[in-house]
Amino acid sequence: MGHLMESESVQDRMITGLFLCSGSKSEMLLLANPDWNEKAELPIHEKLQLLHLKATDLFPFVDELSEGVDVEAFCNSHFTQPDLFLRIRPGNKETVLQKLNTAGIEVELIGNNCIALPNNTKIDELLLLNKEAVVQDNSSQKAGELLLNLQFEAHNGKVHVWDCCAASGGKSIMTKDVMGDVDLTVSDIRESILVNLKKRFAEAGIKNYKSFVADLSSPLITHHALYDLIIADVPCSGSGTWGRTPEYLSSFSKEQLTHYSQLQQKIITNIIPQLSEHGYLLYITCSVYKKENEEMINLLQQQYGLQLIEMKLLKGYEQKADSMFAALLKRS
Repeated sequence: MGHLMESESVQDRMITGLFLCSGSKSEMLLLANPDWNEKAELPIHEKLQLLHLKATDLFPFVDELSEGVDVEAFCNSHFTQPDLFLRIRPGNKETVLQKLNTAGIEVELIGNNCIALPNNTKIDELLLLNKEAVVQDNSSQKAGELLLNLQFEAHNGKVHVWDCCAASGGKSIMTKDVMGDVDLTVSDIRESILVNLKKRFAEAGIKNYKSFVADLSSPLITHHALYDLIIADVPCSGSGTWGRTPEYLSSFSKEQLTHYSQLQQKIITNIIPQLSEHGYLLYITCSVYKKENEEMINLLQQQYGLQLIEMKLLKGYEQKADSMFAALLKRS
């Protein structure tokens, strides 16, 4: 319910939330409110009108949203659980589709290699994850499409890539799939997550890479390599993913937004010196706040002289996916 009906009782808010999130009649809703149960299949905007509620009151700080966000459609999307998305890895499309069809799972193929599935699908029991397909949100896959047409002056026959906030390595696996045999380096502030990455890379068949632990909010002291491409999927508010973690709708504060914005500025300041001449920076957030998105790109252009190649607000709320932001910039 986010910030809707904040002055009402917990019980009233829970029953209202059940009604708004229900797409069909249920025994629970029948017990709670028989009249609402009869109206459970109404579109969300009609339900909100019936209750005299505005979806735009749900989300915190809507005045801070990135340009291009349809505020009402975005807020409405939080009443529907996002889908589970897979990215089929090269050479595995026929195998993946056959396994899913054999299991009786109805497949929605988006483009060539993206599959949307119900969120509760036990996909790990059906596929060899990371080898045949990767669990990766639709918007995250679209962010990777910015890599398709890059042109590099490769060093020693390979393009040098640094995934500087690598987490469990999903963007790195996608980069390998899109760009081929790159010279890959990964880093993260959390040593434990790099252990998970190592396991995931082994499953994906990625053997040749370098990794190190780094807190990029501080200047790098010993790392002097230059990279043709830096992927910076930076820590952020995660506001484009709150359909999956709705507790943040009511707990997130402006102080936290400022914290993430300042952290992103520090990270950018410390990774730009590692970008080679004519190198590319792929900046990514899973945020819908302009302070973490457009304002950061303005900083990269004005303070560091990077050239903006392409910028995308990825409106996942239109496809039951996460909403994200991605921008590709180049050093002149």
